[in-house]
Amino acid sequence: MPTAKPLTQPLADRLAHIPPTVFSEMSALALRTGALNLGQGFPDVDGPPSVIAAAEAALEAGANQYAPGIGVPALRAAIARHQQRHYGLEVDPDQEVVVTTGCTEAVAAALLGLVDPGEEVVVLEPYYDSYVAMLDMCGARRRPVTLRAPDFRPDLDELRAAVTDDTRVILLNTPHNPTGTVLTREELQVVADLAIRHDVIVVTDEVYEHLVFDDARSTEGHVPIATLPGMWERTLTLSSAGKSYSFTGWKVGWATGPAPLVQAVLAAKQWLTFTSGSPLQPAVAHALDHEPAWPRQLARDLQARRDLLCDGLTAAGLSPRVPEGTYFATTDVSPLGWADGRELCLALPERAGVVAIPTQGFYDDKEAGRQLVRWAFCKQPDVISEGVRRLAAADLHR
Repeated sequence: MPTAKPLTQPLADRLAHIPPTVFSEMSALALRTGALNLGQGFPDVDGPPSVIAAAEAALEAGANQYAPGIGVPALRAAIARHQQRHYGLEVDPDQEVVVTTGCTEAVAAALLGLVDPGEEVVVLEPYYDSYVAMLDMCGARRRPVTLRAPDFRPDLDELRAAVTDDTRVILLNTPHNPTGTVLTREELQVVADLAIRHDVIVVTDEVYEHLVFDDARSTEGHVPIATLPGMWERTLTLSSAGKSYSFTGWKVGWATGPAPLVQAVLAAKQWLTFTSGSPLQPAVAHALDHEPAWPRQLARDLQARRDLLCDGLTAAGLSPRVPEGTYFATTDVSPLGWADGRELCLALPERAGVVAIPTQGFYDDKEAGRQLVRWAFCKQPDVISEGVRRLAAADLHR
């Protein structure tokens, strides 16, 4: 029986150092121990029933074969309307939109399509773990700019030093996972000025675009960098329905931007998934066009759950940085005597019956993240209440 050919050595070398995803590890720990999972960021309630009904209708209507690789026309048109309605961006649905299998594929295809081996990518850290894997697959040189505790804002001088004529891409994530930081217009303007000065492409992951809370909205909220002067022509904007509509398992995402950048994504996507879920695309089009209020209500509900979690963490001696957006809050566990957040996370199921996510794996600078732990509040209030009750009742000191 023939054996599979091994990965080519250069690719194997580039991937060998990447550990299995910490999300899977900690979720498996929750299942094995019966602990409450306040770590992985998936909601425990589905999105709008009308969207599920639209998917069922598409299945019954025969949308069960390959969709066009670029995405079905109805969804591309709905995405274009979404960008115009929310941000005033005029997007050609036939040339400037591509549908992807979640935003994770959009990130992968964007980097594979735009970055050659040896080229430099500036990226905010901590970062979603797929960024590291994809940059290594591309053979890119990763140059992180660290969002440091306790405020998790970019050091603008460090950013200015990082972006040079050697930079090919700036990879942004705002609202930012795992810190919950929402970049301000002033911070984004610095990125824009650097991108224009050094002729750099910006790839921006905006999957949490609608999950921004009142304390950030009071200072304008989420601002897509593509809306800043001179940035549309050099920005590839990525998003999805998973977070905004609580359908994370559907994996329907998209990229929008100038046609040459979108074509680069499509050129890579055709060799990744080729096409994305046919019956789910009309349903997501329905969500964007007919359920525009749903993400706003979700953000209001999440803000209340955020406050419930953060108050409970504070009562348990795990004072968090209150996030401006996303699903996540971060705590520094060193006041409890833990120098390593992973050690605490491994001890939590036995001590408190709760699971969280250590964030050190999201950093190149391990010392910047070693003492940090991420908590998810995209759970029902009674789950959060029980979780923080268990934490408050436990001895969490080292």
